Amino acid sequence: MSRPPLNPCQAAAIDFVRGQSAGGPLDPGLRITLNFHPDRLHGGMPILRRMAGEGVYRSQFETGTSNGGLTAHAGGARWDWESRMFGGAYDVALPGERPKYGALNHLGRAAGGSPRFGSAHFRLRPEVLARCTFCYPDSVFDPQHFGVRECCDLVARAVGDDKDRLDDYVEAHVHGPLRLQADVEALVLDPCYRGTEIEAQARRLPCALEWHPGFRLPLAALQHHAAYRGRDIVDLAAAIAHAGWLDPALLGQAARSGRHDAQQLKKVWHVLARFGDLSAA
Repeated sequence: MSRPPLNPCQAAAIDFVRGQSAGGPLDPGLRITLNFHPDRLHGGMPILRRMAGEGVYRSQFETGTSNGGLTAHAGGARWDWESRMFGGAYDVALPGERPKYGALNHLGRAAGGSPRFGSAHFRLRPEVLARCTFCYPDSVFDPQHFGVRECCDLVARAVGDDKDRLDDYVEAHVHGPLRLQADVEALVLDPCYRGTEIEAQARRLPCALEWHPGFRLPLAALQHHAAYRGRDIVDLAAAIAHAGWLDPALLGQAARSGRHDAQQLKKVWHVLARFGDLSAA
């Protein structure tokens, strides 16, 4: 696959991070993953259907949506930290020129490098590493440690840290366009979507479809984790659950219904992702 040319702001951003990086080269076998929820809507359209039509993965600056914080606008927190991390390279860039966020899946997790942000993930082709930058911890925490493919000690820092399972990822930034056909090796879905419209939409994408073991949590176990995100979150999860179980598809139905606060639902997902990851069992 041909490598897309980087424009001046993208090349400048990578060069700036390279100057802040330390360590040796990354293991070339490591992959970047981009976790997201595959059953959400964007502009009233199912997100996978929109991706199939456009053929690209877009950043929060373009979509106005996120599974993290919603601060991708001039003067917002994400705008400010991108300005710091990339030496102002993107300060006058168009939304579509800005980087896309994912994680370096340094632990080889079946559910992707940062399931905090969704049950599905795109696994990128290895050549995309050449136009990625990295930081640890997440950029929201004003990190001081950075890396690029040829100079990165962040894996050792992450492995040696004692963070929660949802917070131990090495953040990745993909500079330049992210094309589904050329840059994505596979979309990896939760098995709760087998035989559903989500699977049908996924099969229209120009990349392979794979499955991970899934996220599933019984209500009996859920009740033991009220301290993680709060008793009100556990109560909301119980209201969403069906037949004594919670999974990503049920959470997606709740999100699309519009009857629940999006930030509260995000915390329900955190509980499910943290304690219901069947690949970690």
